[in-house]
Amino acid sequence: MTHPPIAITCGDPAGIGPEITAAWLTSNPALAAETMAIGCEAWTSALRSPSLAVGDRNHRPMPGRPDVVGQCVALAAMEEAAEGVKIGRYRAVVTGPISKEGLAGIGFAHPGQTEFFAARWGGTPVMAFAGGRMTVGLVTWHIPLSAAPTAVTQEAIRRTVLALHRLKVRLGVPRPRIAVCGVNPHAGEKGLMGGEDIAVVRPAVESLRAEGVDAEGPLPGDTVFHRHLMGDYDAVAAMYHDQGLGPLKSVDFATTANLSLGLPYVRTSPDHGTAYALAGTGRADLGSFDSAVRLALRLTS
Repeated sequence: MTHPPIAITCGDPAGIGPEITAAWLTSNPALAAETMAIGCEAWTSALRSPSLAVGDRNHRPMPGRPDVVGQCVALAAMEEAAEGVKIGRYRAVVTGPISKEGLAGIGFAHPGQTEFFAARWGGTPVMAFAGGRMTVGLVTWHIPLSAAPTAVTQEAIRRTVLALHRLKVRLGVPRPRIAVCGVNPHAGEKGLMGGEDIAVVRPAVESLRAEGVDAEGPLPGDTVFHRHLMGDYDAVAAMYHDQGLGPLKSVDFATTANLSLGLPYVRTSPDHGTAYALAGTGRADLGSFDSAVRLALRLTS
C-alpha cells in the first residue's frame, strides 16, 4: 500500500457495525489491506472478557443492548478517524452506524455524523447516496418536514446540484445530467399547489444551466426517480429527506452508500442504522457496507 489506509469506525458497538466490519474484512482480504478498523477489535475483546470496569462497578457489553460505554467507544472512534485524516494517518473515513439518541445522552451536540465531520473538517456538507442503481443528493435532511419548504433555498439547491455534478464527474461521467425535484406535488402545477417551485427552484436551475451545468427542474417527484432508473438522468437532487430516500431505499437498500459531499475529505457510510435486533446474530447484510468501502476506495485511488 503506497498511501494511507481508509479508516473504518465501529459505530455503536452494540449494533451491527463491528460484526459487519469483521465479516467484510474476512471476505475481502485484498481490499482489507487498504483499510484500518477503529474501535471494533477493542469491543470484540471486551465481549470475550468477563467485564469492563466502569466507575465503581463492573459492566459487560452485550450486542443489541446499547449503553453509555458503547456510546463513548463510538464517539472515540469518530474522533480518532476525523483527526487521523487531517494529519494524514488515513485518507478517508467509512463510518459504522451510530445511535443518535445514545450519543446525545453523552453530550454529542450534532444531529448526525455528517454534521460531526463537517464541524471537525470544515466545509458545508451535502448528504448524498450512491453505489447502487441510483445517485441522490438531499437539499435538506435532518429537519422536520414542516421546516423543509423554508430551508429549500436557491443556494442550498445550487450546492446540492454542484456537489452531485462533481461526484459524477469523479466517477467517470463527463457531463452529468442532474434532475431537480420540485418541492410540491407535480412540481407545484404552475403555482396551483404552492409557489416554491416557481419562486425558488426554477431560478436556481436556470442559474445553474446558464453556468453550463446540465440540470433540469423543477420536476415532479413522483416520476423523476423512475426516469433516473431508465437512464434519463445521472443523479437526482431531492428537496427533503424522505422525498429522496423513500425511492432510493426501495430500490437500493442493500447496495447504496451515504456520502458526505462538500467536505475536504471523503467520508462514506452504509445507509442503514444500528440494527440492534440483528446484532450478534450473524444475519446482517454486508451489501451497503461493501458499497461504502468500495466507494471510498474509488474516490481516493
